[in-house]
Amino acid sequence: MKARVRRLKRLGLTVLGSGIALALTMLPAQAIPKAGDLAPAMQLVGSDGKAFDLARLHGRPTYLNFFASWCGPCRVETPSIARLAQRYAARGVSVVGIDVGEDLSIARAFRREFNVPYPVLADPDSTTRSTYGGGMFFPLHVFIDRAGVVRLFHPGEMSEAEIERALATIAH
Repeated sequence: MKARVRRLKRLGLTVLGSGIALALTMLPAQAIPKAGDLAPAMQLVGSDGKAFDLARLHGRPTYLNFFASWCGPCRVETPSIARLAQRYAARGVSVVGIDVGEDLSIARAFRREFNVPYPVLADPDSTTRSTYGGGMFFPLHVFIDRAGVVRLFHPGEMSEAEIERALATIAH
């Protein structure tokens, strides 16, 4: 009996490893941006139902916040991001939320729940998230300067003070 359990566990790990390897081969072959790289293009639909193209923000410092409505740290950060978005709007900084792996109705509900003052886009198939990388981390923070260059790429949770420091570096 114990030998059979060990064999099944080993088989499960083999199948899991094969599945991960297969998934990695199916990812698009593109470089994930890092600090100093140009921000990849992004065209999604906003919670308002309108098309959104990141290119229209060229010339403005931009903060992209990739999140999911089910993500605890994302939910904790959102009120801080909303406050900072209002404060930095006067300095010309654009904040954009990107709801990863969820449809437009969930993005709309999240925006209403947190009274988010910035655009919230839906990335239902996670294509844009894949382009920006970050592995399995939620949230993912990307700070882009006026020239469209990524200045800070931060996977994982950030405090309000950390987000504000990053915003200050792109707002100058």
